[in-house]
Amino acid sequence: MPHHDLVIVGTGSGNTIVTPELEGLDIAIIESGRFGGTCLNVGCIPTKMFVLPADRVVEARESAALGVTFGEPTVDWPAIRDRIFERRIDPIAAAGEEYRRSQPFVTVYGARARFVGQRRLALTTGEEVTGRHVVVAAGSRPVGLPVDGLRMPDPARGLHTSDTVMRLDALPARMVILGGGYVACEFAHVFSAFGVAVTQVQRSDVLLSRHERALGEAFTASARERYRLLTSTRVVAADRDEGGTWHVTVTHDGVRDIVLDAEVVLLAVGRTPNSDELDAHAGGMATMPDGTLVVDAHQRTTAPDTWALGDICGAWQLKHVANHEARVVAHNLAVAFGRTDAPYAESDHRFVPAAVFGHPQVAGFGPTSAELDEAGTAYVSATQAYGDVAYGWALEDRSGFLTVHASPDGHILAAHCIGPAASTVIQPLIQAASFGQRARDVARAQYWIHPALAEVVENALLGLPGAV
Repeated sequence: MPHHDLVIVGTGSGNTIVTPELEGLDIAIIESGRFGGTCLNVGCIPTKMFVLPADRVVEARESAALGVTFGEPTVDWPAIRDRIFERRIDPIAAAGEEYRRSQPFVTVYGARARFVGQRRLALTTGEEVTGRHVVVAAGSRPVGLPVDGLRMPDPARGLHTSDTVMRLDALPARMVILGGGYVACEFAHVFSAFGVAVTQVQRSDVLLSRHERALGEAFTASARERYRLLTSTRVVAADRDEGGTWHVTVTHDGVRDIVLDAEVVLLAVGRTPNSDELDAHAGGMATMPDGTLVVDAHQRTTAPDTWALGDICGAWQLKHVANHEARVVAHNLAVAFGRTDAPYAESDHRFVPAAVFGHPQVAGFGPTSAELDEAGTAYVSATQAYGDVAYGWALEDRSGFLTVHASPDGHILAAHCIGPAASTVIQPLIQAASFGQRARDVARAQYWIHPALAEVVENALLGLPGAV
């Protein structure tokens, strides 16, 4: 039975664990799919590479407001798809695996794994491996709906998840997208821009319901202008006929038996951690009710010398969170192996940002006003419209805004933004919150380029009661 100093399960952010401080240890990496994990292969990176041409299409259609008109854009789906996967994603994944296999101190096992004891894993190749330390970075996977016909994805029959929909052979005429979170909204943007007749079905009354309410309402209104959107809607049945058409039956606003027809159905209703597939309990690891592994601030699980990071243990299924936790784990392994005298590091999840790359963009961090109210937290707020700053005039933007929540003494608690470049606009506020800077100092103790879009941030801070 092979025994290693370190066993890493998963090659998303887990692949970055092999830092120079750990080189020379006997390291095993277990991966059953492509190197790079969700983000590289089926998540953050390829989706944003699809979003960019979708943005260009929508911007071309909206440019008449600026006095510029174009002919109807032509979308070459195979060219877009193949640029992303054949020229970028797949070669990077292959090169990552090749590099790890070339390192003499690394053993790569191309197999699925499950725990059969503490720090002991059985592989689908028939082997068993053990490790002095084990890092679980096996991620998450999309889930289906508890409705017959929609419980499990079936790409061969046109029932897709985000794992497969980006590699379609051709664009369908019609697509039903089930879900109202960031995955559903980004794909609704992409495929509607590319000419697919999209119908999006959302259970609650707004899209992006976990975000600031006003932001979700604004995003929902924008989506309704571009494609068919059914909110407050529940899926009750689904079947596919012999001709290849899906018939999805929904209940909408109390009206039963509305049937939505499409060649492709996209399940975008959430993701679940892969702890069950790993049989984490057999490895001595406790889980939360939703299946996420229990970890402490150092990213240690409840099993001795077993660590975890990323989607499988986190409340945030975000690549930048997984990367942060991977750095913490790598440092703490260096401590555990005696490679450094530094103290153990802790993960910092105080101000975790997230963005939705739809049209318009959405970004935010920290609690919403409803969450602050529920917690009884004292706070002040200010909202700045894009259209009330000079660059907003240039954009002819009429719906974008930034809302900032701060403590009464001026420390930034949260920010929520919708509009062009929202994921970039919000970054100065993430920095200010992380470093404990007061709103007044951020607004007044530096120059703000005029008339840049960043003035949205400046003016929002100046609008906070007590900021000036």
